[in-house]
Amino acid sequence: MFCSLNRTFDPDMKDEGMKYIQDAEDLLQRLIATPSVSREEAAAADIIEETLRSYGDEPQRKGNNVWAMAPDYDENRPTVLLNAHIDTVKPVSSWTRAPFTPTLEGDRLYGLGSNDCGGGLVSLLQVFRILTHRNAAGMPRTSLPSSFNLIYLASCEEEVSGPNGIVLALPELPKVDVAIVGEPTGMQPAVAEKGLMVLDVVAHGKSGHAARDEGVNAIYEALDDLTWFRSYQFERISDFLGPTKMQVTVINAGTQHNVVPDECRMVVDVRTNELYSNEEVFNIIKQHTHSEVTARSFRLSSSHIDIEHPLIQRCVALGLTPFGSPTLSDQALMPFPSFKLGPGNSARSHSADEYIGISEIAQAIDLYLQILQ
Repeated sequence: MFCSLNRTFDPDMKDEGMKYIQDAEDLLQRLIATPSVSREEAAAADIIEETLRSYGDEPQRKGNNVWAMAPDYDENRPTVLLNAHIDTVKPVSSWTRAPFTPTLEGDRLYGLGSNDCGGGLVSLLQVFRILTHRNAAGMPRTSLPSSFNLIYLASCEEEVSGPNGIVLALPELPKVDVAIVGEPTGMQPAVAEKGLMVLDVVAHGKSGHAARDEGVNAIYEALDDLTWFRSYQFERISDFLGPTKMQVTVINAGTQHNVVPDECRMVVDVRTNELYSNEEVFNIIKQHTHSEVTARSFRLSSSHIDIEHPLIQRCVALGLTPFGSPTLSDQALMPFPSFKLGPGNSARSHSADEYIGISEIAQAIDLYLQILQ
């Protein structure tokens, strides 16, 4: 099942390669058994910090974000960030297994956060360990390429894009040139991901008695804007992400059956491609609608990396296929190029009976090393 590691490790080091995989599995089982719902990740952060120390690193921490830097940092070299998040969503009610009890059935390890994104978290940690001169027995090695610096960051509050997540940690790091984000992508490089902007939209009318046909019905005032949200097509279409999309997801209006409503409130979910900024899309919406429109935030922008970037070209040379991802991650908060590449399948994320394959973790460690070495 783990023969792919033979490409990375010499034949006489096969047992060492298996040790890295076993350590990744053991760590992931500990993390699954430690509830780490967003904003409640302290215990999981403790485990990551403790694990890094056991590997001989000197981790740093801010809030529940934990990171370590490879030795011999040189500000004249570019820096690669290896990032994955430790928090999870809340378990849904349809789980048939105990979500916080790690269960290994054949190749599959079940448990909340195993796929999103525990697999990437523990795989990237083992890669960092291998490339920073420490083997599975803690003995020094010389694996780290001399051409770049390496940082490992386990961040929190990713699932809620929280203020104490990666945005708290990034100012503490030296300049980062590119990041690999360990979200589940089936180990194919996601070179772009859609941004998110949530809008609160209010159509105004005037209350009156429904029987007397008085007032101005705010629901009717909203109809033209609802039609526009449904039908408008943004001109710039991304090769990887397709068009920018809008969906009206919530509508509230009225107080009782015989009162003409004076307000109709709507929520609109906007998913931007990399060819538009959130601010630009917001201005287009304002120009075409009559209702009052307010953006909750502009901070979760679409992200992308140049297809010609050396790491992406290395992925292509290894037979991997770049694609665009519709799901949001901490990439939206990174002011430097980044791409998602991790074990697992995005379709398993946030679903009941989530799992990761141990073979997927083994493949991930192997591919990460091939890309970076």
